[in-house]
Amino acid sequence: MKKLSCLILFFSLASSSLAVDPSNQPIYESFLKCFSNQTCTAPDKLCDVVLPQSSASFTPTLRAYIRNARYNTSTSPKPLIVIAARSEAHVQATVLCTKSLNFQLKTRSGGHDYDGLSYISNRPYFVLDMSYLRNITVDMSDDGGSAWVGAGATLGEVYYNIWQNSKSHGFPAGVCPTVGAGGHISGGGYGNMIRKYGLSVDYVTDAKIVDVNGRILDRKSMGEDLFWAIGGGGGASFGVILAFKIKLVPVPPTVTVFRVEKTLEENALDMVHKWQFVAPKTSPDLFMRLLMQPKTLNTTQTVRASVVALFLGRQSDLLSLMGKEFPELGLRTENCTEMTWIQSVMWWANNDNATLIKPEILLDRAPDTASFLKRKSDYVETEISKEGLSFLFTKMMETGKLGLVFNPYGGIMCQMPTTKTPFPHRKRLFKVQHSMNWKDAGIEAENSFMEKTRSFYSYMAPFVTKNPRHTYLNYRDLDIGINSHGPNSYREAEVYGRKYFGENFDRLVNVKTSVDPENFFRDEQSVPTKPSSMR
Repeated sequence: MKKLSCLILFFSLASSSLAVDPSNQPIYESFLKCFSNQTCTAPDKLCDVVLPQSSASFTPTLRAYIRNARYNTSTSPKPLIVIAARSEAHVQATVLCTKSLNFQLKTRSGGHDYDGLSYISNRPYFVLDMSYLRNITVDMSDDGGSAWVGAGATLGEVYYNIWQNSKSHGFPAGVCPTVGAGGHISGGGYGNMIRKYGLSVDYVTDAKIVDVNGRILDRKSMGEDLFWAIGGGGGASFGVILAFKIKLVPVPPTVTVFRVEKTLEENALDMVHKWQFVAPKTSPDLFMRLLMQPKTLNTTQTVRASVVALFLGRQSDLLSLMGKEFPELGLRTENCTEMTWIQSVMWWANNDNATLIKPEILLDRAPDTASFLKRKSDYVETEISKEGLSFLFTKMMETGKLGLVFNPYGGIMCQMPTTKTPFPHRKRLFKVQHSMNWKDAGIEAENSFMEKTRSFYSYMAPFVTKNPRHTYLNYRDLDIGINSHGPNSYREAEVYGRKYFGENFDRLVNVKTSVDPENFFRDEQSVPTKPSSMR
């Protein structure tokens, strides 16, 4: 990277229109001076980019992409500065200036980080907000269809831009349209085409990243080790992801979706038990997510199990397949709806009238919307017995609000080596998400619901992977370990790192040590550098 510098007459901030919290003024002045010099931009032209806590734009910008209300309170830690980057040069300057001041940098794309690692810290820190770097360029003439996707783009924007250019292509990524592409893809990324096509990162062919020295690197200049690491190891440990180049995948002109619900009184136990033997092994064209949650119906406690599905084909073929493989589901014609792939994207985003609405709804970022939540995850490699499921259903009813989501693997997933990307879980039967939401604000409610979530997590232990108990990086969970970045940093990181990355943890540590030896890019669960005794 050519050094970003020029001669700028830096007027005294005391006479500037940029108001600053007096306690943070020296930090802000130093950062703004550095940022101004690095970007060759006068300070008064950076009012909407470098935001101190006293800026009128600070709170709206910070709150816009906080999705967990637990971290959106008056007592939640706040960054000293938010940098609302509008260009790649702004990202480069942010890295260099934050490093020169020895502060922690948190990078946020969509804010769906469940435990807030992209915008919360207990140490003095800055937040780099990537939401303006959302450009998407689709090229249907390139290798059957490709797209460059800015890290700040949402998945909904990705799908919409693909649809604008081709009605016969899609991309295998998440079903929530407001999720940021940068974090989703760098953590592996998956959606309802995972069994057909694999992970989102399996279709990344290039990337742009700002490294610890402020250089912009692509795949060729960063090298294959770093390119491998940011494809499932989480970009925030290695630099700042600017954009990914993705390869598009073909989708049929007609797909079919359905939802089938059963309670315990309607033989949900039999359906859930059989699901384990069918969902991971059926046609790769079929993805059947299973959701379970306790319900009270007519004063009677029960569990409702819902199968929500996408089939890459016609309704008639789906009904024939389910009649043979999964009669316990009881799928009928009236449960099914045929539609286009882009309509199925909207349907999975909880728009039941997906065939009647326009895809522009996918562009709605829904800023400043958050709910109180806690998420945890597990992996299952052996089917759970009916007795085990019955035990879990009982504990769900005792716990109250907690829900479970089973996401089947199989298909192409189990055909790929576990070292292809840092994501090590391809051979599992299915992934489990523990989902707890609540509406009551305050520490008392939070403590109660967090305790219930953790208790149920302990009940799940006999039925999931062990030594280590694996979990999914994009479902960040601080309960499984935190790095204090002291003398025991590597050992602390190994606890959560083996759970997220399995055998791939060691290669990630080697890459980290090579590209960021001073551990500038760090958070509570980042990949560590090797201790000096191991180098």
